[in-house]
Amino acid sequence: MEQHHTSKPHSFYAVGLSYKKADAEIRGKFSLDAVAKMRLLEQAKTEGIESLIVTSTCNRTEIYGFAEHPFQLIKLICENSQGSVEAFQKYGFVYKNKEAVGHLFRVGTGLDSQILGDFEIISQIKTSFFQAKSVNLVNAFQERLINAVIQASKKIKTDTEISSGATSVSFASVQYILNNVEEIGDKNILLFGTGKIGRNTCENLVKHSKHEQITLINRTKDKAEKLAQKLDVVVKDYADLQLEIQKADVLVVATGAQNPTVDKTILNLKKPLLILDLSIPKNVNENVEDVEGVTLVHMDYLSQITDETLENRKKHIPAAEAIIEEIKEEFLTWSKGRKFAPTIHALKEKLHSIKDGELNFQRKKLADFNEEQAEIISNRIIQKITNHFANHLKDEETMVDESIEWIEKVFNIGETTK
Repeated sequence: MEQHHTSKPHSFYAVGLSYKKADAEIRGKFSLDAVAKMRLLEQAKTEGIESLIVTSTCNRTEIYGFAEHPFQLIKLICENSQGSVEAFQKYGFVYKNKEAVGHLFRVGTGLDSQILGDFEIISQIKTSFFQAKSVNLVNAFQERLINAVIQASKKIKTDTEISSGATSVSFASVQYILNNVEEIGDKNILLFGTGKIGRNTCENLVKHSKHEQITLINRTKDKAEKLAQKLDVVVKDYADLQLEIQKADVLVVATGAQNPTVDKTILNLKKPLLILDLSIPKNVNENVEDVEGVTLVHMDYLSQITDETLENRKKHIPAAEAIIEEIKEEFLTWSKGRKFAPTIHALKEKLHSIKDGELNFQRKKLADFNEEQAEIISNRIIQKITNHFANHLKDEETMVDESIEWIEKVFNIGETTK
């Protein structure tokens, strides 16, 4: 895993930034929409990257892939987003080899999510995997790794209760509304945007507020109409956004736009307005707080809302970590074996070549030479020798690359494994 026998050594890296160090504004600058992700993949191919997967969600933008140096991957993120190298150095992270593999397992299984046990990320990783595969940017190592992470995610979801109970950004936003808006049944709620978070929020609002004062607006009206039909709520045209905001007591913004879609210039308010911005990048300009009566809450704050559900989830972390460890070790064992297998095979061929030469010499020298018995004995000795080398290379303490180099040098077999 650490190095591949190519012209220059390549390592496996996880590079990126997440909610842990980067706030919503910084994450917004580094976010990649579908077009930017595909552009990044094409650029990676042009620049000779062997294998790479890129994911960008409201909580993180990350690349998992092979490179001679992590800057090759950092550069790809910065050149396809509004982020800078300087900002990445301040807020980003770089993991290499085993640490990179471990990080991907924690992300894909919801242990690294802003809300513990949130399994939405695994479907996003799957999508990113298929995108990379569609442009031939996934090697055997990474395909096996992603499948192992998917396996761990499924097992954790099935065998533990780390995702039990209702908690997500959309659920937290509804809880916030219910706890902070009096007589919610008499209030008007406007939902702008019908992406995944917007849909979930709308469903939770209908479920928990039990009233019909919910209006949907989306740039693409037919998407809003499909959701409205399912939930029995009102739909208005995008052109009516400013008018509907004036009527609203609560505005929930959950669009996928790259720039703010709501700012103080469209607020002509006659009553207080609570605005919840559930978008990354932020879709509500902070200047709305200049307007009297406006309260602005962003998803980063909502994600920090902990309740009994989250506390209960924490009890299941050790069980989830044990599942990850088991599947991760299986993967690392496969990866290590895949790496040294060509060397062991070449060593065995070299020993058989030595054996054939020696048997041929003894055959000419000895009149009563027992060729069959000599063949059996020498083959058993070769098997025992190669087993010793294989066991050494499998050992957790072994420096695999150095050992492979030493074996190839001693037996003069380097060229056969490359």
